[in-house]
Amino acid sequence: MNTRIPAARPWRTLWGPRLLPVLALAVLPAWAQVPPLSLDEALALAVQDAPTLSASQARIEAADQARRTAGAWPDPRLALGVENLPVSGPERYRLTADGMTMQRIAVMQDWPNAGKREARVAAAERRVAAEQAREADERRRLRAEVAQAWIRRHTLERQLDALQALEAENQALAAWVQAQLAGGRGRATDAVMPRQEAAQLDQRRDALHTQLAQAVAALRRWIGAAAERPLGAGGDETRIEARALSAALERHPRLQAAQADVDRLEAERREAEAGKRPDWGVELAYQRRGRAYGDMVSVQVSIDLPVLPGARQDPQIAARAAARRAAQAEHERLRRELAEALEADLADLQRLDRALVRYETQWLPLADDKVELALAAYRAGTGTLADLLAARRERIEARLAHLAVQGERQALAARLQFTYLAEGDQP
Repeated sequence: MNTRIPAARPWRTLWGPRLLPVLALAVLPAWAQVPPLSLDEALALAVQDAPTLSASQARIEAADQARRTAGAWPDPRLALGVENLPVSGPERYRLTADGMTMQRIAVMQDWPNAGKREARVAAAERRVAAEQAREADERRRLRAEVAQAWIRRHTLERQLDALQALEAENQALAAWVQAQLAGGRGRATDAVMPRQEAAQLDQRRDALHTQLAQAVAALRRWIGAAAERPLGAGGDETRIEARALSAALERHPRLQAAQADVDRLEAERREAEAGKRPDWGVELAYQRRGRAYGDMVSVQVSIDLPVLPGARQDPQIAARAAARRAAQAEHERLRRELAEALEADLADLQRLDRALVRYETQWLPLADDKVELALAAYRAGTGTLADLLAARRERIEARLAHLAVQGERQALAARLQFTYLAEGDQP
């Protein structure tokens, strides 16, 4: 049987296996000094220097500083003036000529009623609680994003490792096919098919490298240059308990922030209601007259008179009550939205769990069996190399898809864990 001698393999095929150990030895000392980046370390690095968390902490500090003065009395006021100064006659514009002319200095202090002060303190405390809850929610969101970026990179690296093993199989297959052709078996076109498969693997590897670069860039957004380090431990299968997540839903920071807004508006409504009760004020004044006349001291007490509550206080009370009802409705909407998202994610997690079982018990074993059967048929001369390569392509896709589903399941589990559970509740 006449067979065409296959074209010389490209330098990558000839020299790649020889150059890889040399390159590995060249970069080994540099990499050996870089500790691997575990998932826990990536989470810690992201929390240390996150602009969003710095902004949240600044808002907490601002709300706390405002809380310290919420129930304080207003600052006292100082009044300076002249009373009963003549502006006509022979004593006009003289401060000491007329006994009624007085130079006056007074200190005034207002006392809002206790109901207003208590309501203002309560509202300020709820503002602090709302900002703290929003900071906790931002921390959870940040950790979930970092975990998913880390797992995404980890999954792609596992797929590249699997693809590298398949490339080694391809080289062994190409050598075996050439041996078959040299022995007078097979077709001339069989020499090309393994190289076609190698080109397809190269194309798939390029796509995975592109996705890996994107995953590293996403991780770099959160942890900076540490994203370039090799990955360490983490990304294991996480057991998710639906009952624990559902129980933790009511303690979700977003719901806590929404409830704090409701309580703040209730405190503001009480403050408006306290406006129906009068505020008090006191004034102490010292009046100085001419030398021929004695100085004077006066004390004055003032009181507000809320005589038209229907035109002033009642509309404000109604406005605050309406705002509270709106906030309460928003709280309920958010609770339902979170519950729906949780149920949808749990259903998706069950789908991924079933898919993993199906891959491990059906797809992967069947793909391996098909390759073995196609190889046996090709060796026996009853099958074609095209059938063998088609079976190998199916096995390649099954292995990569299995790893993709594993990564998707790990990413979803991490998102559920970091979104709904507090750090102390997380395994």
